[in-house]
Amino acid sequence: MTIAITLNTEQINNLDLSPAKTVIEKLLQTDAIAKSEQQLSFEINYDRSDDDPRELSEIDEVRLWFIRLDTLYPWLPFLLNWQNGELARYAAMLVPHEFHPRSHEIQYNPQALELFIVQKIFVLTDWLNHQSIPSKSKLKAMALTFGIEMDDAFFDLISTNPV
Repeated sequence: MTIAITLNTEQINNLDLSPAKTVIEKLLQTDAIAKSEQQLSFEINYDRSDDDPRELSEIDEVRLWFIRLDTLYPWLPFLLNWQNGELARYAAMLVPHEFHPRSHEIQYNPQALELFIVQKIFVLTDWLNHQSIPSKSKLKAMALTFGIEMDDAFFDLISTNPV
């Protein structure tokens, strides 16, 4: 079951996180987090002219909204629907990249992507442990969606030095 967060131009331009907060806080209050793994998606209705060729992740106002959201819920990637591309789209909002219109591919800045993945693994390891959700295989799978293989030794290091 996919859970959609619908955003409009006014909410994005005003940095109004209430559409996301309403959905996410409901999940937190009902202890449905583990059941909501990879279920969340965004429906973004951002007004722009017909001749505007930019992808949503290339619009500063949209990216700023997602940066603000990420500061409030840095563990949000756990809830995003990875199979439908939501994790990649979310990363595109936060990581410098180039979009190739012909191939419809996002090419992330490799170093920025690695930093993003490592930071998310740190955040998610702590958060998932707090939620009593096993994390290593999930986080390795998340990194692999971006073509990054994480070594078990990295996770061992994290677990021997908890925050």
